[in-house]
Amino acid sequence: MATATIPRIRPNPRFGWLVPAALILLSLVPIIAGAVRITDLTGGQIRPDNARFFDAPIPVLIHIPAVTLYLVLGAFQFVPPLRRGKRGRPSWHKVAGRILAPTGLLAALSGLWMAVFYDLPPLDGTLLLVLRLVFGSAMVAFIALGFIEVRRRNYVRHSEWMSRAYAIGIAQGTIVVVTIPWIVLVGPVTELSRALLIGASWVLSLVVAEYFIYRRAHASGRNPRAIKPA
Repeated sequence: MATATIPRIRPNPRFGWLVPAALILLSLVPIIAGAVRITDLTGGQIRPDNARFFDAPIPVLIHIPAVTLYLVLGAFQFVPPLRRGKRGRPSWHKVAGRILAPTGLLAALSGLWMAVFYDLPPLDGTLLLVLRLVFGSAMVAFIALGFIEVRRRNYVRHSEWMSRAYAIGIAQGTIVVVTIPWIVLVGPVTELSRALLIGASWVLSLVVAEYFIYRRAHASGRNPRAIKPA
């Protein structure tokens, strides 16, 4: 007796492109803010809120392009078709990864430098400084761990660490999602509430990343710690 075969349902390829679209949309806030900052620096308009950048412009001129490239290019790393390369040719994912790792490190390290050596602007207190150092250092560590895992050919772990690093990077966009409801419901932020809201943005981004890491592992029916062969 013949057994009926249940056809395998494949996800719509168009759905995969919704992820980078959403990530780029979320990235628009830090990208636009960075563009405005560079315009101020190149235009020579010195004001109390940006004077610290004119005193040492190189770190911020490194940070903004690095963040922009990291967020936009990194968004496409989550598209499954781009992970598969043709025989004898590296995938787009692999080629982009060689750019993203150093770019992400530049973004994180320049951000750490600015957090430590620039004067604190209004509403930026010690708590926010500590949070920036913690999450900025975590981003550096995650990228380094992702590089180590890809050298070990453990591509699952590599993907996990790089996803966490990207979650920290894109949290600047998540801040808007968290802050706007606070301002509408509670009112203007204070030094303490600003630090807590920005900290919550980093935590929220990492929680979302962990959710998708967990879901990906269980949907594939494999151990997320397993080593994937090349």
